[in-house]
Amino acid sequence: MKELSSIAEGVARLRIADRILVMGCSGGGKTTLSRKICACANLPYVSMDREFFWLPGWVKRDKAEERALIAAKVTEARWLIDGTAPSSFDLRLPRTELVLWVRMPRRLCMWGALSRAARWLGRSRPDMAPGCPERIDWEFLRYIWDWERKFAPKVLAGLAQHGPDVPVLQLKSRGDMRELLDLLGRPA
Repeated sequence: MKELSSIAEGVARLRIADRILVMGCSGGGKTTLSRKICACANLPYVSMDREFFWLPGWVKRDKAEERALIAAKVTEARWLIDGTAPSSFDLRLPRTELVLWVRMPRRLCMWGALSRAARWLGRSRPDMAPGCPERIDWEFLRYIWDWERKFAPKVLAGLAQHGPDVPVLQLKSRGDMRELLDLLGRPA
């Protein structure tokens, strides 16, 4: 992993990047950050949940079709893809110019997921496929609680295998996210 040393360095790269991957645990703030970056950088926003993973009624899209959609999307000139999914790093990382890893503490991710569920319960969020109303259960909360232990190693391995030269900026607090957005909003 080619980790960037500062948020300022990440913003400098973000300003010139045409293809950005924002990843991290559910509830960490990936989507909010992604949408704000897209507004500042005039990049097309791509939600993996909405565009690749889910069909109405929480039906999981066929894996071959999912990979074909991802493969087609990454050929486009400009995008910000919101979603982790290490199983598609082989498709996305070779085209990615910058990775923003939203790596929040698990309690903050739990709070984010619970507050999002309270806000959207029974309705589909804009970044989710139509017909997939917000829901929350113990399995999802366990996934968030165990994310750093179970899934971060898969992310690290995928970055090493498919994107060893792609710069990665880890954002580990809400303050890091605010600083990134503040610096991005200032003239270069």
